Amino acid sequence: MITQINNSLNHPFKKMVKTFYRFAIAITVPGLMLSSTASAQDRTLTLDEAVKLGIQNSKVLKLSQAKIDQAVSKYNQAKDEVLPTGSASYAYNRAQIPANHLALGPTSFNLPTSANAYLGIVSLKETIYSGGKLKYARQSTDLLTKVSRLDAEKDKDEIAYDVINSFYNLYKVLQSKKVVEQNLKSIDEQIHQSQRFFEQGLVTKNDVLRFQLQRSNVELNGIDLESNRKIINYDLDILLGLPETTEINIDQIKEVDRQVGSVSNYIDTAMANRQEVQQLVLQSKVAETNIKTIHANQLPTLSASAAGYYVDVAANPLPKSGSYITPLTVGLTFSWNFSSLWTNKNKVTEAKIQHEQVTIDQGITADNIRKDVNRSYQGYEEALNKIKLLQTSIDQAGENDKILQSKYKSNVASATDRADAETLLYQAQINLELAKADAGLAYYTLLKSTGKLNKQ
Repeated sequence: MITQINNSLNHPFKKMVKTFYRFAIAITVPGLMLSSTASAQDRTLTLDEAVKLGIQNSKVLKLSQAKIDQAVSKYNQAKDEVLPTGSASYAYNRAQIPANHLALGPTSFNLPTSANAYLGIVSLKETIYSGGKLKYARQSTDLLTKVSRLDAEKDKDEIAYDVINSFYNLYKVLQSKKVVEQNLKSIDEQIHQSQRFFEQGLVTKNDVLRFQLQRSNVELNGIDLESNRKIINYDLDILLGLPETTEINIDQIKEVDRQVGSVSNYIDTAMANRQEVQQLVLQSKVAETNIKTIHANQLPTLSASAAGYYVDVAANPLPKSGSYITPLTVGLTFSWNFSSLWTNKNKVTEAKIQHEQVTIDQGITADNIRKDVNRSYQGYEEALNKIKLLQTSIDQAGENDKILQSKYKSNVASATDRADAETLLYQAQINLELAKADAGLAYYTLLKSTGKLNKQ
């Protein structure tokens, strides 16, 4: 088409078309390259890098920090309650007195028909003793602040474990895809060899089709794996705070072959480190403090106060000698709401019940932690045993595959036997890769159950 245009147009216009065409290519090609680069990004991550990214960008942890800040603010407010209270006021009043004549027996006098008054008050009050209520309020908010911090630590463990779980799931898919690629390459060689045998009349067309069918089945498995990879990759992008187009590649993770101790050791570690245990200890102390606070309501209160007054009856708001007085007062106030001796009884009972509930909850939580640790412990040991068994089976499947490959080349074994041996080897390879990843995840699950996931 360009040639036809060049031949039909005059020379100056032809040069302009060529210039425009080159200019369009110069703009379009880099633009396409930039667009392709921007549409997807590759990023290779280690497990530690992924966990750090997940914790750094977690919206859940940012919300947890906001809750801690709120608890700290309440604690500071409780501390402020022990400070003296002060106030200042200045008021103006004008009185009109229509009936201003007073007769008191034989004596009578007239009041002014109107009067002005300016009243200023400055006061300061300090609670000397309140039965310990302010102290208990401060202790309670301090304990609740610590509970909020433990909540944040627990959220951090959950985020880290979610990242680890997704990371290993992506690793399993990528490893399985590698196995699929290796087996497709091997099957292609078998197809090529069977076609040669068919041309030589050594095998039937059905033998060639059997290898082709095997290849189709492996390809279908590859399609499923790629679909799963895209889903897991997208979820992991969101979890790590990365652009949604980022293609995550996993740096080789270390195979988990750590030796485990006794389950009782892991249970003891969990009891010392799990946030739930520490939170319930703090909640128990909060309940005890609440009981003390209610008892404190039954005690009297003693406070000291000081005040200064400015009273001016002149019409002029500015002070003038002889027109105002400035009384100063200091005092002690003793008050006791003794009705609390009989109205607080049921409140104390309720507070004691709440404390007992926390104690019962501690026992339930301890039982659940023991079961959680034991389940994680057994899961990890099972994963390690599977690796040993699968390693043996893959050695056996590999030896079997070599034997049947040799027999097939010698036309002693059938194509069915050859394909079956290859399928067994292929399945054993995938199972081994999945078992290794499962063992890695099981180890981190065990760490999480002991409360040591972020304390390695």
